Amino acid sequence: MLVVTGGIAAYKTPELVRRLREHGLAVRCALSRGGKQFVAPLALAAVAEDKVYEDLFSLTDESEMGHIRLSREADLVLVAPASADMLAKMAAGLADDLASTLLLATDKPVMAAPAMNVRMWEHPATQANLATLKKRGVRFVGPEEGDMACGEWGMGRMAEPDAIVRAVLAFLADGGAPVGALRGARALVTSGPTWEALDPVRYIANRSSGKQGHAIARALSRAGARVTLVTGPVALPDPDGVATVHVESARTMLAACERALPVDVAVCAAAVADWRPAEAAKRKIKKTGAAPKIALAENPDILMTLAHAGKRRPKLVIGFAAETDDLIANAKNKLAAKGCDWILANDVSEGTGVFGGDANRVALVSAKGADQWSAMSKDALAERLAGRIAETLRSSKRGRT
Repeated sequence: MLVVTGGIAAYKTPELVRRLREHGLAVRCALSRGGKQFVAPLALAAVAEDKVYEDLFSLTDESEMGHIRLSREADLVLVAPASADMLAKMAAGLADDLASTLLLATDKPVMAAPAMNVRMWEHPATQANLATLKKRGVRFVGPEEGDMACGEWGMGRMAEPDAIVRAVLAFLADGGAPVGALRGARALVTSGPTWEALDPVRYIANRSSGKQGHAIARALSRAGARVTLVTGPVALPDPDGVATVHVESARTMLAACERALPVDVAVCAAAVADWRPAEAAKRKIKKTGAAPKIALAENPDILMTLAHAGKRRPKLVIGFAAETDDLIANAKNKLAAKGCDWILANDVSEGTGVFGGDANRVALVSAKGADQWSAMSKDALAERLAGRIAETLRSSKRGRT
């Protein structure tokens, strides 16, 4: 079910419908009052090959409670573009037209592709509405940064149809993690880089933004898990509903992880520095002409430690492998060396945009082999991973009983 709301990005929706149908999906469309100002119902009807729904008070449709039927016949309700107004209505539970009413009446998963002016996107009200909707389990794809129809530049462009299609297919492939699928489970997630002090001013670090780890923590929490997120220094807000522990070094990250045990699943998404200065200078190292000689010491291996935690070992231990070459081979070697259950291997070589970007492409490597996932947003990847985790933990529980 595609809900089209008011915004210039609505002109992309016929192409979106066409691309979804190329993948064998049936698409039914509903237009908000604002959406009708930007895309013609006939255009959507032509590419969807189905009726387009517009009016809450239609004598023909509503005589059979059409908004209830429409909201529950689909496998997924997709709002694209999702305007600031519609996101506010969704967060507040308002229902003053067909589009907002079917969103309030649905019992199916909802995904939204926001599109609005950069100032509207950055407004505290919009950000609060996003946080509320994410907490309720609404999935998001985009927005992206770029030129806007209003002539400004910034975050707020609707994700391109290809990106939305990838997110939809990723969700439908594994079903994501339904709300409550991990209720009663405990999860530990690490995220971000670690900072290893050289002196009071400088440090050694990795190029991690924390976006993927934080997205995984949110997805597991939405699925009902009690999540502890141990994060290195990042410029991201703490996810709602998640117990977040802030650390700097690898050693403090390991200590926080060990305090969080026991858990059912541990996802080590942090880019932990492999080495640290053997001794951090107590005062700033001055430039004297010759480069200082810095002895390095190996940091503790958090993934390996959790995978060999004895009786406190999580049922499922998942690591990441950030590689620049021989992706699968290196991931298989890491899987064997660390003793974990899964490795999510991603190519972080120059030009991929993985570090700091909003998209990722991974291969899930396990004892069963390598499962290549298509490129998708980091939020969509987190949802897919949460779904796979929920399925695996359920299977493990059934095996014991």
